[in-house]
Amino acid sequence: MYNSNDIEKILPHRYPFLLIDRVIEMEAGKKAIAIKNVTANDYFFQGHFPGNHVMPGVLIVEALAQTGAFAILSLPKNQGKTAYFGGIKSMKFRKKVVPGDTLTLTTEIIKSKGSLGIGHAVATVNGTVVAEGDITFAIQ
Repeated sequence: MYNSNDIEKILPHRYPFLLIDRVIEMEAGKKAIAIKNVTANDYFFQGHFPGNHVMPGVLIVEALAQTGAFAILSLPKNQGKTAYFGGIKSMKFRKKVVPGDTLTLTTEIIKSKGSLGIGHAVATVNGTVVAEGDITFAIQ
């Protein structure tokens, strides 16, 4: 298990854009599972949407990308580098994510060649899929 201090040693993200709270499982270069505890105190709820809080889908995708980046950047050859978005394919949003939810974020690297790769990403709340798709990345 990796806490926020451990995560900051691997990822370059910081508040307000570090969107994973814990990594509960990780196989370097292959897969990571992370947790994001969604609370009404999250900054994005100030405008999305007042009186009807919904976590923006794009931030769910970013949290999934950070989960995959944690796995990739944990490899010794990638330490100190950054994983950049290269694309998002077939991302589907199936259910709203609201304060009080705990997102379980799973990203498995399904293809990697050189500095490029693809991860299959799934976000769940209480075992129900809320978002799923593929993300591509480039490491620099």
